[in-house]
Amino acid sequence: PKLRTGKMKPGPKVIHIKPKRNQLGQVTAPSKVWMAPYGVLPQSKKEFDAFIPVNKKWLKKTKKGSYLVFYDSRGKKCKIFIDSKEGIGRWASCYDSAFVATGTLLNVFLEKKGSSEIHTVHELLPLEEVIYLFEGDLLRLDMEPILGEPAEFKNDGQVEKIAHISCTLPNINIKDPIFFDDGKIEGFIKEKHSSYLIIEITNTKKKGGKLKADKGINLPESHLNIEGLTTKDKSDLKFVAKYADALNFSFVNSKNDVEDLLNTFKKLDAKLGIILKIETQDSFKNLPSIILKAMENYPVGIMIARGDLAIETGWKNFAIIQEEIMRLCEAAHLPTIWATQVLENLAKKGVPTRSEITDAALAQRSECVMLNKGWYIDKAVKMLDKILRKMQHIQSKKSNLMPQLRFNELK
Repeated sequence: PKLRTGKMKPGPKVIHIKPKRNQLGQVTAPSKVWMAPYGVLPQSKKEFDAFIPVNKKWLKKTKKGSYLVFYDSRGKKCKIFIDSKEGIGRWASCYDSAFVATGTLLNVFLEKKGSSEIHTVHELLPLEEVIYLFEGDLLRLDMEPILGEPAEFKNDGQVEKIAHISCTLPNINIKDPIFFDDGKIEGFIKEKHSSYLIIEITNTKKKGGKLKADKGINLPESHLNIEGLTTKDKSDLKFVAKYADALNFSFVNSKNDVEDLLNTFKKLDAKLGIILKIETQDSFKNLPSIILKAMENYPVGIMIARGDLAIETGWKNFAIIQEEIMRLCEAAHLPTIWATQVLENLAKKGVPTRSEITDAALAQRSECVMLNKGWYIDKAVKMLDKILRKMQHIQSKKSNLMPQLRFNELK
């Protein structure tokens, strides 16, 4: 029963081509464009800045030196130059900033001094709609599954309709704090109505926080009164028991939740491993009894959901809470999963921060580390492997191994 934001209305079907620019706004490198039929990706797995789906018949006629002239969604005249071919696709360059929409007309010049053909951009996927929130903004949180929308503004910049997004919320009170997306956006319940809440945003990034669909919601001071398995969980478990080796159990708050799961296992004659996700204040406070009940099953492990725990227990408390969970699980001989934002900057942007390298090194004390998705996830996996291989010589759980110092071995 994890609380998450609901679905958003689909955004426009458009892609934004952005060449690299310096601080003066001058283009320093063109945008790398991949042109191919819909769904065809380069076999070389080279990265691209934009993908424009087009018809393969006319694309096959193009070669290096061919170019396309078009007017983007703003009426700006732009050019794309064909650089090379790969399979049935083409690599191209664009020095213009352009917004290309479904159906955009392309004037295709196959030769530098040849006749042209008119073609169109094929169907684009809609962009994921985003709500931008600033300090002081209001957000309507609908209890019915209404598709979310950003705020609407009048010509003078005044808000005509506040942004809204849905979430099935339990009983909460006015003035209760609320956090979105691992604490990136903070607010409090300003108004409470029968079918919606009004949230006032109190803290986010200066340039605005981005709220999207399926982002986590935390209510650390609210009594959510959520217990055990949902009706859907019990239905899904019939399939899980038949085909899975293990399951992850989210939102565990007490030993009663674990008992509910184990009783369901018995009814289904299921023999599964369990990972208990520790992510709330109650789950941390009740961890000893949760572990003892869970150990009636074998095997069992603990996931330290550090993102949710930090919000639920407070930033200033989290460092010691993380340590206490690790020590308790070591005493119980239970494996732990070190989760949330491990090498996140590396996985998403290709370059790690110094603090996340230290964080990854601390993960050596767990039995498993979870990485989040990103364009550079392969680099993140390789980096994590190297860090853990080195750390295993100096750290075992909470014990320092104190090996001989080897200053010259930096390979």
